Amino acid sequence: MRCFFILLKKELRGFFVSPVAYVVLALVMVLNGFSFRAALNILEAAPSEGSIVTWSFYSRWFWLSYFFIFPLLTMRLFAEEKKLGTMETLLTAPVSTWQVVWSKYLASVLFYCLIWVPSALNFWLLKRITGGVVEVPMGALEGSYLILFFMGLFNLAIGCFASSLTSNQIVAAVLSFTLSLMHFLIGVFIQVGRNVPEKFIDLVQYISSSDHIRVFTNGLLDTRPMVYYTSLALLFIAFTHQVLDFRRWRL
Repeated sequence: MRCFFILLKKELRGFFVSPVAYVVLALVMVLNGFSFRAALNILEAAPSEGSIVTWSFYSRWFWLSYFFIFPLLTMRLFAEEKKLGTMETLLTAPVSTWQVVWSKYLASVLFYCLIWVPSALNFWLLKRITGGVVEVPMGALEGSYLILFFMGLFNLAIGCFASSLTSNQIVAAVLSFTLSLMHFLIGVFIQVGRNVPEKFIDLVQYISSSDHIRVFTNGLLDTRPMVYYTSLALLFIAFTHQVLDFRRWRL
């Protein structure tokens, strides 16, 4: 475990000294600010069934930034090691492949959680400034961050897998972005499609990220999406391990 924590500390330090991580943080803060302001405008314009939480996390501003987070956070994890020629050194060191994979993955998860802290402060400031006049449903807010966490586990695992396949960070970012967006669009296409079999609609709704966000932002908790995203995250982490293990045995 000591080797694992050393690797994890190294990866976390890599995030905080990288300008890309701060660009991601700034991008998410700015677009979440627009999303929050747009939600307030909707509530000010007319009575609405949705809460400030629903409109904040279900707006186009939110989705505009969401899918750029994962490729930017994960593109360097393995691709940079390959490009600099340090992957061979890392794989021949007295550490297991699992330790290498999990240290990089968990470092990206921790930084991913950090970037949502400023958006949580928006709701806290709103409640404090208005003296509770604007209702912020805590159940819906906690549910929103919960589903964002599990969706992040899945999308970050995709990014790790994409980064393990190439030494080019741009290629890794494009591949990660494409896979994450394709998974999201499956649910969107079925929702707007016609003459789709009922049983197929039920299946796609089970994997639809937009449906999951809608349910959780309304304060409803469903364990099925949590199990679904966790299972897929573990699957892609296993794929990443296989890619690195294959490379290790070739050395």
